[in-house]
Amino acid sequence: MLKLYNTMTKGLEEFVPQDPSRITMYTCGPTVYDHMHIGNLRTFVFSDILFRVLRYNHFRVSAVQNITDIDDKIIKRAMQRQTTITEIAKEYTDFFLQDIRKLNINPKNLKEQPRATEYVGKMIDYIKVLIAKGFAYTEKDGSVYFDISKFEKYGKLSGVEKRELKTGTRMLSDEYTKEDVQDFSLWKSVGEKEVGYESPWGRGRPGWHIECSVMSQTILGNKLDIHAGGIDLIFPHHENEIAQSEAMTGESPFVKYWVHGAHILVDGKKMSKSLHNFYTLSDLEEKNFHALSLRYLYLQTHYRQEMNFTFESLTAAQNALEKLWSQVAVYEASSSAPIKEYEEKFLKALNDDLNMPKALSLVWEVIKSNYKPEEKYATLLNFDQILGLSLKEADLLVKVFEKEMPLEVKKLLEDREQLRREKRYKEADKLRDKIIEMGYKVEDN
Repeated sequence: MLKLYNTMTKGLEEFVPQDPSRITMYTCGPTVYDHMHIGNLRTFVFSDILFRVLRYNHFRVSAVQNITDIDDKIIKRAMQRQTTITEIAKEYTDFFLQDIRKLNINPKNLKEQPRATEYVGKMIDYIKVLIAKGFAYTEKDGSVYFDISKFEKYGKLSGVEKRELKTGTRMLSDEYTKEDVQDFSLWKSVGEKEVGYESPWGRGRPGWHIECSVMSQTILGNKLDIHAGGIDLIFPHHENEIAQSEAMTGESPFVKYWVHGAHILVDGKKMSKSLHNFYTLSDLEEKNFHALSLRYLYLQTHYRQEMNFTFESLTAAQNALEKLWSQVAVYEASSSAPIKEYEEKFLKALNDDLNMPKALSLVWEVIKSNYKPEEKYATLLNFDQILGLSLKEADLLVKVFEKEMPLEVKKLLEDREQLRREKRYKEADKLRDKIIEMGYKVEDN
């Protein structure tokens, strides 16, 4: 039986879905104004692991992860670059999708990956209902706010106490701290020359919090099984999602299991551009680290445990991954079944609140065991359904790590292999031709 830590109840619980034939899962996706840093990417890998574990347990999963393509930060970046928010959002959405593919997160596993701008009309209708029910109010400037005093259970996820609430004190910004427990914006009034949409309250645009409620409930229904995200989203974002969602539908709970991943530190310090310890996947690749080395590193720490990133730990992870690929590459593919003893231990680790450090340790136990190579191979490929370390392509990846091969060729080979997995053969052939032009021979076997 799968057990997950539920942030709402502060305890480990057996996972019992509302409808066993269809699990609904929503993950807060990126706000596309910049490259994702390694802290953001850890959340998306954790969400991917959760999805894979649910599927490994034979659940049918309807998973949704949004893309926030309208936000204060996106508008600010567009103004700085003297371009449109559409261009900024497209540029950084493309970067995001490239990054997650390199980390073996397949967007095709999602039922949908909605953009906030596609749901503005539905957000306006949603806000109308909240106003009609007395949970929201309008201001003279045309902004609309959620009145947190009208929602009796406000604070049940984050633990914010009633005495901290500042009813009537309005917060227009999308971002604020735990000290700012104030009425939050559902609709922000904007000027004629600012980015906005027409509404019954005048020209404006939606607040950040309303976006996720509308997208998740429109696609998955009023009540979700699982809502995942980073621990930093518990307050205010997820607290506000609960308030507006349950107020709008009159149904509770909006989400049965809240599952949150912990922060990343860099050399023991909070990641910050001002401290020059802010890293993206591209930064790591430029230092000759493979993207999957980062995924391997993530697997070594439990998702609820704060992780300390260092280049020493990433180097060790890459060395371990190279060793794993080298070992798997010598095994011969066969029709052998996975080793039952290890298959059971692996499932037990997964179902213990996604205990990936334990699951990863079982990989090395299998390798060191006295079982036949073909049995080990079958077992490790079975494990890789969750690990996502491309063990089936181990032979190719070992060659990619040969020191004399230029980084540019390595990346082209990896991109080509990804295209082949997605059956985009014409695009893969173009990359093969480019590799040949650079003086390398490509053989598929």
